[in-house]
Amino acid sequence: MVYFGDRRRKISVAQKTGLDFFKPVKPNTIAKSLAIGTPADGFYALKVMKETSGSADDVTDDEVRDGIRLLAECEGIFAETAGGVTVGVAKKLIASGKIPANDSVVLCITGNGLKTLDAVVGHVGRTREIKPSLREFESLLDAETHSASQV
Repeated sequence: MVYFGDRRRKISVAQKTGLDFFKPVKPNTIAKSLAIGTPADGFYALKVMKETSGSADDVTDDEVRDGIRLLAECEGIFAETAGGVTVGVAKKLIASGKIPANDSVVLCITGNGLKTLDAVVGHVGRTREIKPSLREFESLLDAETHSASQV
């Protein structure tokens, strides 16, 4: 279970401090699909984490974007912001040893990055707009490859 940086990360703060409750907040994050100030299942999420020795962490908006970038560069998957949260938190839990570095882990990434372009515009490479055709894509790819070889 995750929540976001500073005052917005109430579920993860409650989990880290051993509380059975959290205070509702008004989230301010680029991950709009997860920005629920009073999640209906928050109490149950804390309970399950406690019963299973689960862990929680939080990520900043920049860490969300880094997670999106990592998934795109390493796996070729353009995820929406919730996927960036999943990757970012997994990185933190691995770094802290809560997920053993040599274990296999499955991350559920369900949303397409085209849903949340506003979260990454200005933070990633230049966007290109093409018509939805393989010919247009191949033409752009050829042009990009040619210009990169000129540098």
